[in-house]
Amino acid sequence: MDGVWLHMGTVFMGFFAIMNPIANVPIFLSLTSEEDEKTTKAIAFRALFLAFVIITLFSLAGQYIFTLFGISLSAFRITGGLLVFLIGFHMLQGNNSSVHHPDHQQLRESKENASDKAQAREAALSIAVSPLALPILAGPGTIATAMSFSATGGIGEMVITIGAFGVLCLITYGFFISGGKLVSYLGSAALGAITRMMGLILAVIGTQMAIEGIKGAFGI
Repeated sequence: MDGVWLHMGTVFMGFFAIMNPIANVPIFLSLTSEEDEKTTKAIAFRALFLAFVIITLFSLAGQYIFTLFGISLSAFRITGGLLVFLIGFHMLQGNNSSVHHPDHQQLRESKENASDKAQAREAALSIAVSPLALPILAGPGTIATAMSFSATGGIGEMVITIGAFGVLCLITYGFFISGGKLVSYLGSAALGAITRMMGLILAVIGTQMAIEGIKGAFGI
């Protein structure tokens, strides 16, 4: 039982490091700065729900995707590990990886093209799909992590992976809704330190994924 809880904690911290909900709060606030409280909550809920659905699908269909494309688990772990390491390396330097965080000018294009209130609200809600759900919350690194965790075992591994990400989505929703207070309380320096710490953890997780892939590929 202790091993199960330890594994759940490992999966949760892996997702927490790569999704980094605390560091994503300023991004969420910048995207919803002109919206009312109701719209802001709707955007947060839609984005996190879509992210959860995406990760669930990839967690459940990981083995089928491997079979369909003729991909070995070892090859995926090596490639996914390098990708996760790269994202963590950028975070460790205090930068956002372009893999997970697109240019801010692109984030507002849909809102700028809205001509009335109905279109403005729909444009605001569309932000929940892109860039929030994809690629910020459920980007390539998060998907690679989910598939790697869920593919290592049977139904139990999938349930743990999906459950851990679901808990993280609930926590992230709380961060997003209380984002203004969180940012003012922590300050930019603390957010930067948290980002670097998460980057270090993420780089180590990526390295471990790659090591496990190499061991599997060469039968070590």
